[in-house]
Amino acid sequence: MAILLGIDTGGTYTDAVLYDDSPTAPHNGILRSAKALTTKYDLAEGIRNAISAVLQDAEREVREPGASGAAEYRDIRLVSLSTTLATNAIVEGHGTPIGLLLLGYPSDALDLAGLRQAVGSDPVAFINGGHTVSGDEQMPLDIEAARQAIALHAPNVTAFAVSGYFAVRNPAHELAVCELVREIAHLPVTCGHELTSNLDAPRRALTTVINARLIPLLQQLILAVRGILAEKGIRAELMVVQGDGSLMDAEMALRQPVQTILSGPAASVVGARHLSGEDNVMVVDMGGTTSDVALLQDGRPVLNKEGATVGGWRTMVEAVAVHTFGLGGDSEVRLNDSGEIIVGPRRMTPLSLLAHQHPHALDMLRQQLDAIRGQGSEGKGQRVGRGDQDAGTFALRQRPIESGASLSSEQRLIWEMLANGPMALAEIINEPRMAYFRRMALTQLIDRGAVVMAGFTPSDAAHVLGNQSDWNTEAAYIGAALWAHRWNTLMHTGQETSSADEDAQSICRRVVRQVVVQSGRALVTAALAEAHGVILDERHPAQRLLIDRPLDGLAYPEGVLSVSLTLQRPIVAIGAPVATYYPTVAERLHTRLCIPPHAGMANAVGAVAGGVMQTVHAQIKLLEDGSGFRVHLPTGIHDFVSLDDAGAFAVEQAGKLVEALAHTAGASDPQVQSQRHDHIARVRREDGTYDDMYIDSTVTATAIGRPRLAERVEISD
Repeated sequence: MAILLGIDTGGTYTDAVLYDDSPTAPHNGILRSAKALTTKYDLAEGIRNAISAVLQDAEREVREPGASGAAEYRDIRLVSLSTTLATNAIVEGHGTPIGLLLLGYPSDALDLAGLRQAVGSDPVAFINGGHTVSGDEQMPLDIEAARQAIALHAPNVTAFAVSGYFAVRNPAHELAVCELVREIAHLPVTCGHELTSNLDAPRRALTTVINARLIPLLQQLILAVRGILAEKGIRAELMVVQGDGSLMDAEMALRQPVQTILSGPAASVVGARHLSGEDNVMVVDMGGTTSDVALLQDGRPVLNKEGATVGGWRTMVEAVAVHTFGLGGDSEVRLNDSGEIIVGPRRMTPLSLLAHQHPHALDMLRQQLDAIRGQGSEGKGQRVGRGDQDAGTFALRQRPIESGASLSSEQRLIWEMLANGPMALAEIINEPRMAYFRRMALTQLIDRGAVVMAGFTPSDAAHVLGNQSDWNTEAAYIGAALWAHRWNTLMHTGQETSSADEDAQSICRRVVRQVVVQSGRALVTAALAEAHGVILDERHPAQRLLIDRPLDGLAYPEGVLSVSLTLQRPIVAIGAPVATYYPTVAERLHTRLCIPPHAGMANAVGAVAGGVMQTVHAQIKLLEDGSGFRVHLPTGIHDFVSLDDAGAFAVEQAGKLVEALAHTAGASDPQVQSQRHDHIARVRREDGTYDDMYIDSTVTATAIGRPRLAERVEISD
């Protein structure tokens, strides 16, 4: 048997599974699984912790020869990583400086597709060259200008992005400048035609810029993961999950990191398919930070053919068509302007986890609860004080401040306050005259990822209600009690409750009910968008009647209109929190629910359950003078007199290219399928009869295979 190690870095947890890929393997192939907290400031640390946890028993057994687990440990022959690095880097605006070389682009190109904003202050060079839609040179390439631009900017950038006008119809100029970059600068370089075969030059340039900027970041992560595997004595092939759910070799990922956009959601859909065996369902992956909803059609994730949009940038990367909502187990519980409980979109560290990691936080919570209980019943119905609103909220450091980063005096003060661990927000904002400036400085530290807030979350409510027991239940209960006090005060209820426990239980049930409503709304929103192209306006008052009411389970007075919802697809729900919420969601959407075994590890399973898939597109166009046909391939153009010759050549060459690409991506024995589709128009003649008029042809070659496995290597003690 071959053992595979799957790793997924999520917003809250990094998961790892040891997976047996034998067809007869029990338990869906999962041998062991483990979780570790994701370390956003250094993803490699969380990956190391997850790998160590899943291998802990096996490592012990290796030191004790003859134990069964030792064989499993030695048999790890593939490691596959699903990473949030590309998505997070784009969303957070991180990346390294790059040089953009535009070949034959018009002077206003930077004002299209958000290209100027994406480039920012990085250098851009416009160079004569480029091609026409037919693949002919629109202007000879100014090779000397390219040489000068590369030499000028190389000392100040970490990579180059090269995008030529109509390079997808003829990549000759891009390829020439690419070679020049390697010769002069010895830096990573990305060519636009390598990433997409679609037209729309500004968006292609944008995608090329993003890819070039991600290369050094992914390189750091890949090198770190390889170092971790070497520490563990694991000599295995390393793969990375692409945004369409397929796998590619780490070396290929280093050249095309933009293809890992939405890697996590793609892995979750693949894992859901593998664990559930369902082919046509809506998949929802609920983690600590977000809920991702995608459609599984005929066993494959539905892709966004127009290109994935991440962080406001519309790329040309074909990735899973995922709808992401800021709703997870660790989402902030807050009140909206109408005094209603809302969950998300901001993530907070749950109080139960805070006390689990920092035991002294429990003492602070106890003190806050004692202080509020000491106010007595006369406090109910009175306007709440600032301290009461901040009760149960803490700040703590999340990652180190970047070396040389500048901080304001208030930011520096808060940073130093948090040196010894989490602090209550009320203690940080303890001077009324400075409250505004302290809050603003704290918000700025949160925005740069240096500080994170902790507070009451759905995970805490689940602890109180007995649906979860991973962390500190007492801290969760105190957080609920503090929230109940805030609710009673702000709502001016004036009602006494029989006990604090009743208050805490009640507020937790409210939170769970709201998560159910928002989760159901997310599914309805995704279904309307995918099936009908309807974008739901959450601010529209009709939403409460048509969507929220059928989901909240409350009894309403009879009126003119009664509404129920039926989702025509079953739901496959994965992720640690789904068992708490989705049975009710499915019931109220009148559909079947599947929470497969190991649902909390589906992303890591998806990282190894997928296969390698590569696609090459070729086009055949009529020559402008009508004398023949031109084949456009990623390697260049070729002219033929007859369509049959052009078609045969396109199919043959696309098949060879995609097979080689699949081998490069890590496939062991790829199977190639090619299709040619001719576009024919019916043209009406003057006498009323019709003729067929040839427009063009599209050739698509696809190669699919299982990932290549490393040879089995014996490991000495």
